[in-house]
Amino acid sequence: MLPFIRKDLAELTAYTPHPGGASGEPAHSESAIDRLDTNECPYDLPEELKKKLAWTYQQLIETNRYPDGGHAALKEAIAQYVNESITISALGGVALLKTAITADNISVGNGSDELIRSLLIATCLGGAGSIFVANPTFSMYGIIAQTLGIPVVSAQRKEENFEIDIEAAKRAIAQNQNPPVRAVFVVHPNSPTANALTPDEIEWLENLPSEILVVIDEAYFEFSQNTLADQLHHHPNWIILRTFSKAFRLASMRVGYAIAHPELTAALEKIRLPYNLPSFSQTAAELALAQRQLLLATIPETLSERAKLIAALTQHQKLQVWPSAANFVYLRVKAGEGESAEQEHKQIMQQLKDGGTLIRHTGGGLRITVGSPEENQRTIDRIGEIFDNS
Repeated sequence: MLPFIRKDLAELTAYTPHPGGASGEPAHSESAIDRLDTNECPYDLPEELKKKLAWTYQQLIETNRYPDGGHAALKEAIAQYVNESITISALGGVALLKTAITADNISVGNGSDELIRSLLIATCLGGAGSIFVANPTFSMYGIIAQTLGIPVVSAQRKEENFEIDIEAAKRAIAQNQNPPVRAVFVVHPNSPTANALTPDEIEWLENLPSEILVVIDEAYFEFSQNTLADQLHHHPNWIILRTFSKAFRLASMRVGYAIAHPELTAALEKIRLPYNLPSFSQTAAELALAQRQLLLATIPETLSERAKLIAALTQHQKLQVWPSAANFVYLRVKAGEGESAEQEHKQIMQQLKDGGTLIRHTGGGLRITVGSPEENQRTIDRIGEIFDNS
């Protein structure tokens, strides 16, 4: 390494966006690839919305001017949507908000990754703290922490259902005091295992000391319809992250947002880079929120296709498939533990890639995004061929 680069970076493995192949490239008819490795929505924006965005870019956006650095209009629109989502996800859909979310509760980032990084800077930088994660989970929490020189404390999830081993988590946090854990990261529902937080896990988060920040990543909220945003007014040390990259179909625009106590969002505003979100991305996110009924109308299909995919995969006795509260399915081969199962996972991933389906090998198993009905059927057929020939 170059002598001026931190030596600990040599030990760090960078996040690989598309380990199965160049799935960020457009798929073309002759050699179409089913890109089921990154949990995106299988459908692009409708043509009429693309035309509207194109018109906005041509007529209203001045490319020689900086974007709205305070994201004022977008924050207002997000706050309205969050309040709506709290009401809809509540039992019976009639819950009254004790404390409404306002623009002051919102911070916007260049993807949730920027918000994660800002939170780590705000809580742990300079030896002030470490973070806790329960593996397997979203790898970027640990990767971003390591890039900042922040220690990562971890515990394993329970093998049978991937719930957090709360006792192991308590021990890990108690035993690591130099530096102490200052942030706990959970995904609700978890990636890659697709399980939502249980009442016991939520109770554990509620009882964590106030000097620990609790980061609840709700990237897949639109599929689970299960949020903890209505609890934020009870917990000033909680923050919820969400994204426009999944159900809202704006993965290329890189828009994420945080919902938290105004003092915490004010701290994030101090840390983020100026003009961090381009005008076009802000416009796209505002349009997506305005047209949310249209864009989110495909979710029932995703949930139905998810059920079909799980049912089909469960037919193979060699596969263990878990329930899902997200837009992806997690499975493992029922092989012996250790390298034999992992080797088989790698082979399955490669065989599917050779057949035209990209999936993700992560967390000791395989994660398959729920795609369009046609993509899902091809995946089911290709997996069937693998096991029929094995």
